Amino acid sequence: MGGFFGVASREDCVFDLFYGTDYHSHLGTRRAGLVVYDEEHGFDKAIHNIENAPFRTKFSSESTSMRGCIGIGSISDFEPQPILIRSHHGTFAIATVGKINNADAIVNEITKGTAHFFEMHGGEINPTELVAALINQKENFIDGIRYAQEHIDGSLSMLILTPKGIYAARDKRGRTPVAIGKKADGTGYCAALESFSYLNLGYKDCKELGPGEIAVITSEGVKTLINPGTDMKICTFLWIYYGYPSSSYEGQSVEAVRNRCGKLLAQRDNVKPDFVAGVPDSGIAHAVGYANASGIPYARPFIKYTPTWPRSFLPTHQSKRNLIAKMKLIPIHDLIADKSLLLIDDSIVRGTQLRETTEFLYESGAREVHIRVGCPPLFYSCKYLNFSRSTSPMELITRRVIQRLEGAEPDEAMIEAYSDPDSEKYNRMVEEIRRELHFTSLRYHRLDDMIEATGVPADKLCTYCWNGKE
Repeated sequence: MGGFFGVASREDCVFDLFYGTDYHSHLGTRRAGLVVYDEEHGFDKAIHNIENAPFRTKFSSESTSMRGCIGIGSISDFEPQPILIRSHHGTFAIATVGKINNADAIVNEITKGTAHFFEMHGGEINPTELVAALINQKENFIDGIRYAQEHIDGSLSMLILTPKGIYAARDKRGRTPVAIGKKADGTGYCAALESFSYLNLGYKDCKELGPGEIAVITSEGVKTLINPGTDMKICTFLWIYYGYPSSSYEGQSVEAVRNRCGKLLAQRDNVKPDFVAGVPDSGIAHAVGYANASGIPYARPFIKYTPTWPRSFLPTHQSKRNLIAKMKLIPIHDLIADKSLLLIDDSIVRGTQLRETTEFLYESGAREVHIRVGCPPLFYSCKYLNFSRSTSPMELITRRVIQRLEGAEPDEAMIEAYSDPDSEKYNRMVEEIRRELHFTSLRYHRLDDMIEATGVPADKLCTYCWNGKE
């Protein structure tokens, strides 16, 4: 996935930009960049690979050498950005969050003229460069941003840095958030994907951009250029997994939503383990909610060693994900040996990591390991955000199990039958997953309960990865 942060200030903005961008490090592990603008020296850009060292380490020199009162930063799990562009709009920098499903078609259309694109490693085109090329098809930034968002199949939120201000644009369906903060002393404004990222920097909440809203941010204020639409489909997975616990989207706290998910899981459950625990980190709040609702003690039978291990979900290669998932969990044997544990994870994608975690607990002496999942079974690969580099929906454990049960690759009718939590087929699928992953018992969150937990109307949420509905 990825995240961005932008600042427009009456004073030098680099300190705020550095730390505000760093606060998005949980959203990407591969590339990061900063661009600032200074009236005397113009644009200054730095991009680094952060696969082997954290953002703060890689950008420590830039944090003291860069100068400017306006700037944008980006953390990305894919392309290098922000990028600098010189066009008929003048020089500008751009950072994006989203996914472009029709990139090849757009490239072919644009390159019919004289345009060209640089290839990244592996021959792929930088999606942010492609967005900039679409914007440059129009005579001004507002028309260009709208043209890009209408042209792209997928999702697209962005920040554009110009000498006069920062254009902030939220995806036309609001699939990703854009929060605006105001400096408490009145000296500037910022824009961020994660709303918590500016709170410790002296900003307070100003507003959230609505779906398709385009605003320009300067040190003097925020001006809406295109009013928000009413058709929203914000990604529900932001609350379940992606979002940092201290963030809020559409007025709903990530931590509070996860607590409510755990509470609703507990209300439908009937097991009585010795302890309830959460898979660090995104399963912890679910587990706290479950423990509080059930009265079963909450415990931490294993601890994630974070100082030298990055997140395990995001690295590209499965073998690397598996290694990191295993290496970073440290057991507390006194809370595991001969105990019945109920463990809550945010989701099950392929199942590899959770199976290894369960085996790790058994090897450490656990008597039982009951698994509860903070969201429903995943049946579809995400079309709108790069939360996984899966090459096929058949990598999902649900689809593999359905294929095994039915003897054929699942079609839409099969998936619909197996996704009904009140059906016998659903129960068969869950039992087959339980056996394959060696759990004592397995229960998923229901889609209706998860929607209730978010506190957002169902028609405003994207639930495509669970039910395939646009």
